[in-house]
Amino acid sequence: MASSKIILYQVFTRLYGNRNTTCKHDGTIEENGCGKLNDFTPTVLKKIRAMGVSHIWYTGVIRHASQTDYSQYGIPRQHPAVVKGKAGSPYAITDYYDIDPDLAVDVDQRMQEFEALVARSHQAGLKVIIDFVPNHVARQYHSICKPEGVKDLGEEDNPQLGFSPQNNFYYCPGQCFHPYFDLYHGENEPYTEEPAKATGNDCFNNAPGQNDWYETVKLNYGLDYYAGRVGHFSPIPNTWDKMTDILLFWAAKGVDGFRCDMAEMVPTAFWQWATDKVKYRYPEIIFIGEVYNPAEYRNYLGAGFDYLYDKVGMYDTLRNVMCGRQSAHAITGAWQQTDDIRQHMLYFLENHDEQRIASDFFAGDGLKGVPALAVSALLYQNPLMIYFGQEYGERGMDAEGFSGQDGRTTIFDYWSVDTMVRAANRKFTIREKYLHDIYVKLMNIAKNEKAVTEGASFDLMYVNGHLQRQYAFLRKAGSETLLVVVNFDELPVTVNITIPDHAFAYLRLKEKGATATDLLSGHKLKLTLKRDGAVALEMKPLSAMVLKFRA
Repeated sequence: MASSKIILYQVFTRLYGNRNTTCKHDGTIEENGCGKLNDFTPTVLKKIRAMGVSHIWYTGVIRHASQTDYSQYGIPRQHPAVVKGKAGSPYAITDYYDIDPDLAVDVDQRMQEFEALVARSHQAGLKVIIDFVPNHVARQYHSICKPEGVKDLGEEDNPQLGFSPQNNFYYCPGQCFHPYFDLYHGENEPYTEEPAKATGNDCFNNAPGQNDWYETVKLNYGLDYYAGRVGHFSPIPNTWDKMTDILLFWAAKGVDGFRCDMAEMVPTAFWQWATDKVKYRYPEIIFIGEVYNPAEYRNYLGAGFDYLYDKVGMYDTLRNVMCGRQSAHAITGAWQQTDDIRQHMLYFLENHDEQRIASDFFAGDGLKGVPALAVSALLYQNPLMIYFGQEYGERGMDAEGFSGQDGRTTIFDYWSVDTMVRAANRKFTIREKYLHDIYVKLMNIAKNEKAVTEGASFDLMYVNGHLQRQYAFLRKAGSETLLVVVNFDELPVTVNITIPDHAFAYLRLKEKGATATDLLSGHKLKLTLKRDGAVALEMKPLSAMVLKFRA
C-alpha cells in the first residue's frame, strides 16, 4: 500500500508570477504583463513544497495559439480569427515540441529555461506534471521545433478523404471553413481553410458554432466517426506514432507525469499502446486522465492511466453539500461509486475549468471550502489537487477579457491574480492568512500522517443519520487513529458522533479513555471510546477537527 500521498498543486504558469496589476480588459502582453518560468525561483518552489505539495502541474507550458506576434523569432504568427483571447487557450497547441514564448525571459532560450525549471523543481523536492493535449490542436498547427526526421501533423494527409486511418486530421472535402464569426477579425486577409478540418469537440462539419471549440481541430486516432465510430487500428494509425513520440520527447526532458486533456475523447486502444511504450522507458512516470464518464473509468485505468478526475462524483457532490443542495450523507454515496478504484481517483475542489469556491457563482466564501477540503484530503490515500490561489480564497470574479466574468480565473487572457500578487508582497488579509494556514495544515496532515497515507478508512455516517451538515470518518494505521469531523454549517454546533461496534472490530479499536489532539488547533480533549457509544464535540462554523489518539 502507498506510503506517500500525491498532493498536486496546479499553477496556471502565465498568471502565477505576474505582478503587473494593470489588468486592462482584453489587454495585450505589453499592457498586462505575463508570468515567466523564471518566476519559479528556488525560494518560491521551496514555499510550495512546504505546503505539503509533492507534484506541481505547470499548466500551459507547450506553445499554443496566441495573438501576440513572435514572428521575429521565427515563430509563425496566428490569425486572430481562430485564437480565443489575446493570450489564447493553452489547449490549442501550435507546436507540441516547443515552449510557449510568453513564458520566456529570452525567447530564443525558452526550451533551456523550461529545462532549468524542471531541474529547479526537482531540487526543491517537487515532481513535475505538464499537459498532454491529445484530442485536438490549434487550427494553424505547425511545428518549427520538431526533431529531425519527424513529419508534421497533417503533412502526409490526403485531405480529399473525410476519413483515412493514416490521416492525422478529419476533413470536409470540397467545403471551406465557414464558422459563425467574421474570418477577418481586424486583419487585411481572412483566415482560410480548405478543405475544412473537423473541430476539436467532435464537430464534423465546416461550420462550428459559438459554443464549439472552433479554434481547434480534431486529431484522428483511427476512429471513423462518419461511419459510426468504427475503429481501424491495424495497421497502427499514423497519429499513434506521432503522439507517442511527443510523450517520449517530454519524458526525456525529465517531466514526471502528464495530465491528459479530455482523455476520454481519445480511444482506449491508443492509451494502452502509448502508456505501455512510455512506461517501459520511464517506469515511474504517471498519467492523469481528464475523464468525466464514470462508466469509462475502469476502461481508462485498464489502458494505463494511474489517476482520473473524480469530477461527476466527489467534486459535484462536495459542491452540492457546500451549497446546501445535498446532505453530507451524499458524500458516502460518492465514494462508494468508485470504491473498487478509489486509490486512482483524483479529488479536487478547484481547477482551471471550474469556478472558484469563493466566487459568487459557487459558495461566495473560500472558508466554505474548508470542510470539503478536509474530506478530500483525508478520506483516502488517493491524490488531492489544489489550484493556485485556492488556498487564499481567490474569488475569480474579474471580467478579464475573452473569458468574461464567470467565476473562473481566465485561461485566455493576460492578467494577474489578485490574491497571488498580494500574497507575494505579504499583503494578504487576516482572513486570507487564516485560510492559507488551514490549507497548509490539512495538506501536511495528508502528506505526513501514517493513518492517512497507509491507514484504513471507516465512514461513520451510516450510524449517524442525524447528521445533515456534518460528516465524520475514522482513519487508522497501527495504533495511530484519526477521528475526522467536519461542519459544513455556517453556525456552531454540538455533535454527538456514534462509533459503532463494527468500527471497533474492523479497525481493532480498544474501548478506553484516550487523550486526543486536534491536529488543526493543537487543542487536547478527553475521549471515551466505547462500542456504540457517542463522542460529543463542539464544532465551529465551516470547520474541521482532526483528532489524533492512540487506540
